[in-house]
Amino acid sequence: MVEMESSFHPTPVGTVRSHITDPVDDNWGGVLSHIELDPARYTPDALLGLGDFSHVEFVFLFHRVPENRIETGARHPRNRADWPKVGIFAQRGKNRPNRIGVTICRLLSVNGLSLQVEGLDAIDGTPVLDIKPHMREFEARGEVRQPGWAGQLMAGYWTEPPAN
Repeated sequence: MVEMESSFHPTPVGTVRSHITDPVDDNWGGVLSHIELDPARYTPDALLGLGDFSHVEFVFLFHRVPENRIETGARHPRNRADWPKVGIFAQRGKNRPNRIGVTICRLLSVNGLSLQVEGLDAIDGTPVLDIKPHMREFEARGEVRQPGWAGQLMAGYWTEPPAN
């Protein structure tokens, strides 16, 4: 086994700004967010060329998950007993050991140190750990398979939020 440094403390590169303030399980389709890069660490040059891409991948921290809610074993996704109990690494729930989320979303604009995106499933104030352009060459290769419960779980995830 490769030895790793005992502690790793990533510094966020920016913050999500969104009208969504509470974590929700569904209805992320059409949600508009702004990501503001830290002006103390970055200049607009950090985003140079990113606007040439249609989609961006965000790595972020589920910052509102308390330590005592972190899952390390198996559980029923969304606590639904009708779905099989699966390990935390066989699902994408927020109560992960390192609380790290990853999402690919549509890039709408780049302006200075700000990005506007659609479909980022992160709430207002979420620390962004990294930003990467989405390239089709990094998508899955070969046939993709997944269990039936995963499709059921995701059925409403990217639907439009209900009108207020």
